[in-house]
Amino acid sequence: MLFNSFIFIFLFLPIVFSGYFLLNRFKKYQLSIYWLALGSLFFYGYFEPKYLILISISICTNYILGSLMNRSEERGKKRILLAIGVLFNVSLLGYYKYADFFVSNVNTVIGTNFNLLHLILPLGLSFITFQKIAYLVDTYRGETKEYKFSTFVLFATFFPQLIAGPIVHHKEVIPQFEEEKNKRISLDNISKGIFIFLIGLTKKVVIADTVAIWANDGFQNYLHLTFLESWITSFSYTIQLYFDFSGYCDMAIGLALLFNIKLPTNFQSPYKSRNIQDFWKRWHMTLGRFLTQYIYIPFGGNRKGAARTYFNVFIIFFISGFWHGAGWTFIIWGTLHGLASIVVRLWGKTKIHLPYWLSWFLTFQFVNLAWVYFRAATVDQANVIITKMFTPHWAEFKEFLFHPVRHFPQAMTYKIGTFSLDNPKLIVLTLFILLLFAFLTKNSIQRLEEFRYKWFNIVACQVMLILVLVTIFYMQKNSIFLYFNF
Repeated sequence: MLFNSFIFIFLFLPIVFSGYFLLNRFKKYQLSIYWLALGSLFFYGYFEPKYLILISISICTNYILGSLMNRSEERGKKRILLAIGVLFNVSLLGYYKYADFFVSNVNTVIGTNFNLLHLILPLGLSFITFQKIAYLVDTYRGETKEYKFSTFVLFATFFPQLIAGPIVHHKEVIPQFEEEKNKRISLDNISKGIFIFLIGLTKKVVIADTVAIWANDGFQNYLHLTFLESWITSFSYTIQLYFDFSGYCDMAIGLALLFNIKLPTNFQSPYKSRNIQDFWKRWHMTLGRFLTQYIYIPFGGNRKGAARTYFNVFIIFFISGFWHGAGWTFIIWGTLHGLASIVVRLWGKTKIHLPYWLSWFLTFQFVNLAWVYFRAATVDQANVIITKMFTPHWAEFKEFLFHPVRHFPQAMTYKIGTFSLDNPKLIVLTLFILLLFAFLTKNSIQRLEEFRYKWFNIVACQVMLILVLVTIFYMQKNSIFLYFNF
């Protein structure tokens, strides 16, 4: 079940919403918590029912370990419980996400022929793992109280953030679940929730899924791409990922607001960044927060000299890359960002300030190139595309500028219904407009903060809903969010 599917929007969501507030209306507060938790578990199990057992074991194990730590006054015992908890969560993620990666690399390096397990990664396991580790570490530090089991289950399964984040902190959401005023319907939160949900839905269905066709076809036909087509392929994925992930983040925030829950901001116009450090303060912000609070700072942060600081910076980006996927392409992507972050720190010591537009341009182009490794199926595929991006053909430029009848091959064509877009100039113009939109306009969070229940916003919501429904109808499918894969 996807946020952008008819069954979610018109069946699951109304039933769960109505049941939750109906139970609260009759002051069945505990039942309402269980109702929302069961609805969230149903949402999760709809993808793969067998993994309900896995997530249930994970929830119970982490809750028991946290409770034991809360009740223990012995530092040594709490340390052992924490070690067991971290090992349990990391092992679970390692088995399902990285087992085949390690087996295949062992086979390659030492010439063995061990069979791959071909495991399917349970949805959201990467996010759930970090969420639970943060809870256990905070419990060990004495920064949590012993929560009710029902509330903890809801914290662990709340469906707006269950599959692809944000990586919520227990202190952020559990008190909201327990607050009595949040158990009453809020028309203000409903209107804001619908508004930002529709913005996210439009980003995903109308923009990201459209541009995805150019990106996917470009990567599939990477050996045959020209210079211009390779750049269009990379920009297409850069734009696709931007609107796909920001769309998901908007929808998650909107869905949570319907239940009077405010999730942390996870996306804040990252393509406006002037350096890589700024980029990571805007992109997947809750992941950066986790890596900083639970890895970078415990490793010493910037308190133990320059060399140790650079090492710590590199480590968190390496982990970020490996967390995103079990493959060398993700490791290279994380490594590139780690090295770039170190370069930015070193450059800062020179006191040389680049013009605003130049620092922005260099940052964006670096991010765009690094995304090629992030998206590519293999390192060789990424290397081929990047090589083509830096192998210009002036004849192609001439043809592009002065021969408007030239079309991309079928592989680079976008069709929706009977509409076809295969003219390179129109594709480039479309990408350029979308980039300007990302660079120059207010982001969804800013629009949400300024939201007022006025006729203009009502009309905007109606237009977005019509666009989404028409697009879904013509495309006849619901594509998953990219971060569901991680």
